Amino acid sequence: MKEKTKYVCGECGYETVKWMGCCPMCNSWNTLTEVKTTPQGRSRVASQSGSHAVSLGSVDEAATLRIPTGIGELDRVLGGGVVSGSTILIGGDPGIGKSTLLLQAAGLLMAHGTVLYVSGEESKAQLKLRAKRCNVPPELLIMTETSIESIESEVDKLKPRFLVIDSIQTIVNRELPNATGSVTQIKEVTTTLTRIAKQNACAVFIVGHVTKEGSLAGPRMLEHMVDTVLYFEGDRHDALRLLRAVKNRFGSTNEIGIFEMCRDGMKEVENTAGLFVSGGNDIGCAVTCAMEGNRPIPVELQSLLNTSVFANSRRMATGMDTGRLILLLAVLERRAGVRVSDKDVYANAVGGIRVDDRGADLALALAIAGSVFDKALPENCVVIGEISLTGEIRPVDRLHNRVQECARLGYTEAIVPYTTSLKGGMSGMNIHFVRYLRDALLLLN
Repeated sequence: MKEKTKYVCGECGYETVKWMGCCPMCNSWNTLTEVKTTPQGRSRVASQSGSHAVSLGSVDEAATLRIPTGIGELDRVLGGGVVSGSTILIGGDPGIGKSTLLLQAAGLLMAHGTVLYVSGEESKAQLKLRAKRCNVPPELLIMTETSIESIESEVDKLKPRFLVIDSIQTIVNRELPNATGSVTQIKEVTTTLTRIAKQNACAVFIVGHVTKEGSLAGPRMLEHMVDTVLYFEGDRHDALRLLRAVKNRFGSTNEIGIFEMCRDGMKEVENTAGLFVSGGNDIGCAVTCAMEGNRPIPVELQSLLNTSVFANSRRMATGMDTGRLILLLAVLERRAGVRVSDKDVYANAVGGIRVDDRGADLALALAIAGSVFDKALPENCVVIGEISLTGEIRPVDRLHNRVQECARLGYTEAIVPYTTSLKGGMSGMNIHFVRYLRDALLLLN
């Protein structure tokens, strides 16, 4: 049959018969790539479908039982473990530790069934060196292959319970004329892997590269095709790594896993005390307690203000939303009388963690105000609260759990919004209740 040409957007998967500079679906520029296709003959639909409606009560729940990976932080992010027949996509910057973590997980999952580790990037000798360094059992089955047909044939022969693909951008379908890593190749290979997972009740882990913008390489629909999408975050020059779920059909997307990159692989960090706190009680610093899923994590927020030499003052935030910083600066100036419009403002969350919790608003506002007035917060003080546009301090969820965790870690004072959940106080904590931002500023020394 005659080949036809179409253009596919690498961001959203939009298809068109002519090239366009801007994708009309996602408004991305220069993302349409040429794809050659062979028209398929029209298939005859069977008169009798193989699928039938069933009642919820007749569905076997055993198929969704979770299998622990043996790595507690990974299980936390997955929602308790791996579900048979699921497809899990893990992305991150080069050298962040994706392959190392999955190789360690593969070694531990051997206790629950056969594991096949397929690499399209490294040789068998390279895999053995890394496995030896990470104390992975030598019985682990490995395969260096880039053809999805050969991988599927090996899966049919071995019937593994777990399959690891490293990485999806290196696997190709030989029947397609498209280049390795193209939109069509990634889409077809992922479809095949999803079918393998469902038909064989085999959990499939897929490693995905990220683009320079920080998103997963390949079509956007890649994330819709899999069951779980995990992102590895952190500076590869730093030992700390954060594993975050952005999609999970079998659990919550609020949990994070914390790891430390060591010489012999990834080590779990279960105790976060002091991990994101530099210590001391410096001017322009405030400690808050952010909730990541069910885990309260103390985080220190730092601010630095400098008289601006430009017409427009700079606002720069690391580890938090810059838009939220600008909003809090407006509330500080309009509702609390703290002049910051003529100053460059720099804000930072210690330790490389990203804080999106609204409960950190008050801590950031007091850190900025402390820099303006050259005043510090009381010793061993934690600040929790959301700030509204009216300057009111609003309660946050699970405030009691946050304050309780801070008390366990040795904090003796807390600045929190007025709420009945802490009206009776807490043993060992001196709690300051505030209703408005102006009231909180009075607590600066």
